[in-house]
Amino acid sequence: MISADPADTFRQEARELLEQLELGLLDLEQNPGNADLINSTFRALHTIKGSGAMFGFTSVAEFVHEFETAFDRVRKGQSAPTPELIAVALDAKDHVHKLIEQPGADIAGGEAILAALRIAVSGEAAAEPHEPVAAIPTAGPAVPKSGRWRVRFRLPSDSLIYGTNPLLLLEEIAEIGPCEVTALTDAVPMLDELDPEVPYIGWQVDLTAADPRGAIDDVFMFLKDGMQLSVEPLAEAVAAPVVRAIQEPPTPKAEAPAMPVPAPKPAAEKAAAKEPAKAASAEKAGSSLRVDAERLDELMDRVGELVIAQSRLNQIAANSADGNLKSIAEELGRLSSGLRDTTMGIRMVPIGTLFSRFRRLVHDLSRDLGKEIEFITTGEETELDKTMIERLADPLVHLIRNSVDHGLEPAEKRLAAGKSTQGTVRLSAVYAGAEVAISVSDDGAGLNAARIRAKAEEQGLLTPESKISEQDLFQLIFSPGFSTAKEITALSGRGVGMDVVKRTIDGLRGSIELSTVPGKGTTATLRLPLTLAIIDGMLVRVGNGRYTIPLSAVEECVELPAGAQSGSRGRNFLDIRGSLVPFMRLREVFNTEGEADAHQKVVIVSSMEGRVGLVVDQIIGNNQAVIKHLSKLHAGLKWFSGATILGDGTVALILDTAHLVGFGHVHEDRYKSEPTRAA
Repeated sequence: MISADPADTFRQEARELLEQLELGLLDLEQNPGNADLINSTFRALHTIKGSGAMFGFTSVAEFVHEFETAFDRVRKGQSAPTPELIAVALDAKDHVHKLIEQPGADIAGGEAILAALRIAVSGEAAAEPHEPVAAIPTAGPAVPKSGRWRVRFRLPSDSLIYGTNPLLLLEEIAEIGPCEVTALTDAVPMLDELDPEVPYIGWQVDLTAADPRGAIDDVFMFLKDGMQLSVEPLAEAVAAPVVRAIQEPPTPKAEAPAMPVPAPKPAAEKAAAKEPAKAASAEKAGSSLRVDAERLDELMDRVGELVIAQSRLNQIAANSADGNLKSIAEELGRLSSGLRDTTMGIRMVPIGTLFSRFRRLVHDLSRDLGKEIEFITTGEETELDKTMIERLADPLVHLIRNSVDHGLEPAEKRLAAGKSTQGTVRLSAVYAGAEVAISVSDDGAGLNAARIRAKAEEQGLLTPESKISEQDLFQLIFSPGFSTAKEITALSGRGVGMDVVKRTIDGLRGSIELSTVPGKGTTATLRLPLTLAIIDGMLVRVGNGRYTIPLSAVEECVELPAGAQSGSRGRNFLDIRGSLVPFMRLREVFNTEGEADAHQKVVIVSSMEGRVGLVVDQIIGNNQAVIKHLSKLHAGLKWFSGATILGDGTVALILDTAHLVGFGHVHEDRYKSEPTRAA
């Protein structure tokens, strides 16, 4: 449920702004001359300060005000965005996050961070909070000797709708210098024509300051495009025609004011003119909607139950001669399918939202370990279920930390090995059939198989006589308490972390693979299903059992050739248009009793390892499978990734195609012989 507490609303928006601020600072470190990055970073600070003051987060507003003042020097070209400044600014961002998440708590360190900011931007511990501000980059009057200015402004017509508070703007102007404020009421209509969402009142501020034009520009940074604003020396402003409505009621034919003010319109004309503006505002407001995650989960559960009920209706309609019932079942099937796709689309999130968090992690690790690291991400547009995104954060943190700490060598060792001093960590995502493959790779020294085996024997996981494949040996890294680090550091060495990665990925019905090339680097690949909710499946029969194959992994279906019907293990390859594809009989895999059907079918499925044919007795048709997790008793059955309830109430197991493809290719040497040509 969406919280009605305004403070929660501010926190949600502030988290997004802080994330934007962090990314902007990291980009700025790589490209310090980019003015757009400097301006976007300054705008994020300005928005957090204004919103914090509006929602009562006084400590946040005060701290960010000093943070913004220091960074304003960078925006004006008075200081350079050095790595030292970026490092302190990131610490300041973390402090702001603590102030927002723990309001009222005594959070120390703020003054030290601000002092470090002043030193970083000016080289002095006590830099002036406000520097003289440059003039607005337009031809304007000279600075008056008296230092007196007149500021007049009228806000955009939709500013109140979007939360602008004129009093806060006036308070910001008052911080520039002593001032006198006068309301301009000449545009206020009669009561029966008044719209409470339109700011009719304008404001005149007589300000004493050296040259406030740049500071005024900052105050109205987000409103300038749609507002009326003038900043003039007071002597010239007094000499100019004064708005008559300041002293007397409006007349039908008033003299032209210094600031053009539209005359009030008749009620009918005003209402007609407001319609397009309201429509535009509604369109903007409806472009995105913040919804609590629990509501999406509940919606997904309801859609899942609807899919099961619709499957039951389809089965009843199939056994009925009633044409109307069949028609309704088909229509309901189409609607439920569309609703399922829409709901699934709402839950799908680009994985780039997760990847962006790790830039700060790598930045800090690079600084703490003294290693030069280039962090590269690819496949950010790959979409994954939001639940998967949330649960993947911790496993990826552990994998990246291991790559940086254990994988990448120090600069001197890299030079000795003929590598550049800068190491590379890559984070990528790619679709692989019904899965998403997420890889973390580095160009470090690679895994040391001998050291891993020695540690495994030391911990009793292996005996000296044990024979184990290299891939299975690498999987021992994910055992609890396992670590090959020679010493314990603040980052690693206690053997905690990789076992957490394994448990989390297993809980997501995924798998982890490790591959390495000595001296070249290591790659950890996480294979995960696209969603944990509903999939399109192909329902097949093997003996008396029914199974669902994820439709996204199915390439094609062919007839099993007559020469392979006998079940001989000597002819377990098909020639599919000139390409050899190993196939496996699910009857043998599942130890199914009874005679096989006379005309068996082969379902060709694929994953990143390649393709494999699955021999079944019958292809029943397509179905929508609502995924149900297997119990702990059956969780060790690697052939299956879950189960689904069919329309007649029975259960069909969902085949884990990635495991089947991997098994088929691992054992294909046992079956190699002359291939059978598919029909």
